[in-house]
Amino acid sequence: MLLAKLTSRLTVTSCRLSNYFFQNETPGSINGFYSKSVVLRRLLSSQSRICTSVRQQEAHLSGKRSFSLSAASVVDSAPVRVQPYLRLMRLDKPIGTWLLYLPCTWSIALAAEPGCLPNLGLLALFGTGALLMRGAGCTINDMWDKDFDRQVSRTASRPIAAGQISRMQALVFLGGQLSLALGVLLCLNYYSIALGAASLCLVVTYPLMKRITYWPQFVLGLTFNWGALLGWSAVKGSCDWSVCLPLYFSGVMWTLIYDTIYAHQDKDDDLKVGVKSTALKFQEQTKLWLSGFTAAMMSGLVVAGVNAEQTLPYFAALTAVAAHLTHQIYRVDINKAEDCWRQFSSNRNLGLLLFLGIVVGNLYKE
Repeated sequence: MLLAKLTSRLTVTSCRLSNYFFQNETPGSINGFYSKSVVLRRLLSSQSRICTSVRQQEAHLSGKRSFSLSAASVVDSAPVRVQPYLRLMRLDKPIGTWLLYLPCTWSIALAAEPGCLPNLGLLALFGTGALLMRGAGCTINDMWDKDFDRQVSRTASRPIAAGQISRMQALVFLGGQLSLALGVLLCLNYYSIALGAASLCLVVTYPLMKRITYWPQFVLGLTFNWGALLGWSAVKGSCDWSVCLPLYFSGVMWTLIYDTIYAHQDKDDDLKVGVKSTALKFQEQTKLWLSGFTAAMMSGLVVAGVNAEQTLPYFAALTAVAAHLTHQIYRVDINKAEDCWRQFSSNRNLGLLLFLGIVVGNLYKE
């Protein structure tokens, strides 16, 4: 865009100067014509150098942005009619899918046989399910919050709030997502099918919690970390509660950490609209609360690891996770939306680090 504008302006300027030179030059003045031609050639040469410099700069900036914008680029390259639906399921912002998926991976990896890698088929299946259920959850959330979203600057452009998708269209789309998610669930054992179906109540009611309580992040934690139970049962056929419950508890604490940071982006708008969040409840005491949640999360992960007979690499990973959370809480500026988003997004790496620790720890088992 910058290159196009600059090139256009330079070209117009060159043409105007050229017209001026030729219109104001008499046929007999060869020397004057020659000297002005030299000036024109120099101007065009300068234009070429500037355009090359700008093109190189844009290429450099494009390279720096390519990774962060890759998901959005996929959505933007889709057919125009499809794009609002992809944005409705937040395909352009995959961090939410990661945060839903990662507790599933922890549980699947913990349930693997000693010395073995986690079941790759189940990891792929749960990844598909996480994508569909996250999309369904976002669709339900936006249907409930249509009027609220219009009043919040960050959410006013969401497809339903912006009028790009009607509630009826969203309902049909939701039915399609849930049908596909049901197909994924039916690939599991009967125990897991029943356990997975039980989470639908949380999925449907979570968006209402911000109207009722200052703790909607807690309900989100109960919803987002259901995979900590489901992953183990998918591998073993039932839950070992001595492992699954501490893991689930840790996941809920983790959600309270990252989603409280996330909620600080919207706290001013939330006050105006009248919705509640832990960000509004904790206010300037946020970091103290987050530190308490971190201690609780790490305690649960230690208990889950001990009961799953995990080895040294797992507990080394827990040390790294604790350091990551400490750094995250210390560095976050809760009054800057862009910093809240940056720290919130870093939790994907935290979850992957814990998954790696579980896998390596399991490989070290005899």
